[in-house]
Amino acid sequence: MRAVQIWFALAACTAPSTLIAHPGGLNSEGCHNNRKTGDYHCHRGGSRPAPAARVQRLVGSGGGGDAYYANCAAVRAAGAAPIRRGQRGYRPGLDRDGDGIGCE
Repeated sequence: MRAVQIWFALAACTAPSTLIAHPGGLNSEGCHNNRKTGDYHCHRGGSRPAPAARVQRLVGSGGGGDAYYANCAAVRAAGAAPIRRGQRGYRPGLDRDGDGIGCE
């Protein structure tokens, strides 16, 4: 009985660190954009984009600066639709199906 209690105590101590190791927001491939650095990386064995595709996405990003669109109507009003992953203002909330193209 004592061994079971010790096991549960150890499991309870390690579970929170495992559960909060990543805040979430992953797409269906297990990947996401780092909002601070703009880096796109994967968890759960997802695949990373090819280097050429990544360079193309960064070059076509529309320059520096931050952009935020509250919804797809705002993206369309700004003439930025469809907005692609890696472009200024893209965020997962604008991409319903998680294919990397928002407000399509």
